Amino acid sequence: MNDPIDAVLNIDKPVGHTSMDVVRRVKRLVGQKQVGHGGTLDPQASGLLPVCLGYASRLMEFVLDSSKEYQGTIKLGVSTDTYDAEGEVLANCDSSFVTEESFELVLSKLRGKIQQKPPMFSALKHAGRRLYELARQGVEVDRPDRQVEIFRLDLTEWTPPFVTIHVECGRGVYIRSLAHDIGQLLGCGAHLSALRRLKTGPFHIENAVSIDRFEELFRNGFGDSVLYPPDYLLLHLRAIITSSQEEIRLQNGQEIQLESTTHHAEHLEQCRAYSPDGRLIALVRFDRSLLVWKPFKVFRSRLRSPYAEHGVFTLR
Repeated sequence: MNDPIDAVLNIDKPVGHTSMDVVRRVKRLVGQKQVGHGGTLDPQASGLLPVCLGYASRLMEFVLDSSKEYQGTIKLGVSTDTYDAEGEVLANCDSSFVTEESFELVLSKLRGKIQQKPPMFSALKHAGRRLYELARQGVEVDRPDRQVEIFRLDLTEWTPPFVTIHVECGRGVYIRSLAHDIGQLLGCGAHLSALRRLKTGPFHIENAVSIDRFEELFRNGFGDSVLYPPDYLLLHLRAIITSSQEEIRLQNGQEIQLESTTHHAEHLEQCRAYSPDGRLIALVRFDRSLLVWKPFKVFRSRLRSPYAEHGVFTLR
């Protein structure tokens, strides 16, 4: 039996496939169960979908919490129940009065930290059931507004009734809801007609591969050429290189005592911890009150990481 793959795969998901379709195909291809994705894309959306294999799946929170970039096309004047082109049309309105200037003004109101109501057709749960399940039965429930953050929101193409926007945002933003809100603020209604994810955390669409291309490379023995080490997701954290004794302590879930040179670390600061030979062995968190690094994720890495020396913060 082949060793399990511990890596991250940067897939360009095609329109018409669910994120879980991609995960299931990767599972069948590599022959292992521990595979997950780093952020759902709707079936009608395309673009970047990080797929985590092996122990990299334990690091998906760092993908989910990272910023994301999208290119979205909005159709003005048509409102749907799903806020996208897949839904039932609820209203058709004249949008010819909307100018590029008035559209830009609405965008200015949606930048920064805003309150956003999730769509009914979403995977969020209410009383243990997915909202989209309730929506398909004609049931609508109250969805509390959530604070989300839009870092960048630009108009990139003006060809009404279709307009294209570029969005950079934090976790939890629904671009479908953003399109719907734009239509409501304009007074003509709108829905998201197309969406493509361009960036998630450290991954960019320029470096993504199609699932077909990955399968071709994998079957010909070149799958490693498009795989990223798990700690590629963690390069925003500093690194520490442990001694053999410290490695054993971390592997047993025990803290590491600190030298005075590391006392300036921030309380609860997180770091990557590597063995003397460069294997990722743990994620650790600094406890300022005790002056120790405590492990909160421990790994059994088999291979040296090329990023072991990246941003190293030596304990000694």
